[in-house]
This record gives sequence, C-alpha cells and structure tokens, in this order.
Amino acid sequence: MSDHSEGIASSVAAVALGACLIEKHVTMSRSSGGPDSEFSLEPNELEDLVKNIRQVEKAIGKVNYDLKEKEKESLVFRRSLFAVEDIGKGEYLTKSNVKSIRPGYGLAPKHLEDIIGLKAGEPITRGTPITWKILSG
Repeated sequence: MSDHSEGIASSVAAVALGACLIEKHVTMSRSSGGPDSEFSLEPNELEDLVKNIRQVEKAIGKVNYDLKEKEKESLVFRRSLFAVEDIGKGEYLTKSNVKSIRPGYGLAPKHLEDIIGLKAGEPITRGTPITWKILSG
C-alpha cells in the first residue's frame, strides 16, 4: 500500500485488511518543509506505526489446522470421509462410494471434491476411512 494520507490509521487499517507492504514518507521534521512534508511521518510517528502494525499482526494471528492433544480425543465426534462401498484398486472414488460420516479418522469433509474422480491406490473395504495414503497406494 502506498499511503499518502496524514497519520497512521490508513496504513494500520490496510494491514488489518491484508496489506503486507506499506510505503510511507518519513521526514525528520515536517516543519523543515518540502513537497511531501504534509503527509510524511516524523520518527516518533513512524515508531507508533510499527508498534500499531505489530499489534494488528498479533491480533490477527495465523491459521493453524494442526490438532491439539485435547482435540485428538474428540475426533470420534467429527465427520470424515469413509468408503461406504467396497472400492477396487484402480476404481474411481465417487459421491456414491465415499461419504462424510463419523468418526473423524479419515480426511476432513472439505476434501470431498478434491478426491472425487481419483483412483484408489489399493482395494478399499467398505467402512474404511479415506486417507491420502490409500489413494496413492
């Protein structure tokens, strides 16, 4: 984001909305004049900008799909992808032979569209959780 506005609010908001690079003019003193001095940051304002951006980054955090130990205990209550029919090696996975059911020992339901049309890498018995390993053989 190239920020030519006064202050730091626009830059901080841009980071909150996904900006990963901020361009901001800096001057030792706005009173020294110059074509960009009106919207340039002084050193203490630059420090505030950096602190505010770091706070926003911490507040946003990072997505982490790894299971925590306590979550592993509750997998049985989640849904996952299972073979609901016997599927022979080399046969295609379809919406009729793979379903999202409990327990959560297979791939997450979000992967259903990714695996439909793939071939089984080995024979899959009805009731088997679908895993990437089974698909690659």
